[in-house]
Amino acid sequence: MKCVICKNGETEPGKATITLERGDMTLVIKGAPARVCQNCGEEYLDEETVKTLLSSAEEAAKTGVQVEIREYVAA
Repeated sequence: MKCVICKNGETEPGKATITLERGDMTLVIKGAPARVCQNCGEEYLDEETVKTLLSSAEEAAKTGVQVEIREYVAA
């Protein structure tokens, strides 16, 4: 697909590092599947990946995590 940010690049399958913040919690998830623009680096996540990331963030918040780095694990 054509990148909606730079309007020049095409996206290709790749990996993304996502940082989620909520209150005092910061959760970094590495290796999330994404489509990445080869021109500007913009990352696009699909709906299923976003659901998995938000579920991980909710779990981390409930356990009292302040700062954590995790590898992406598909649900």
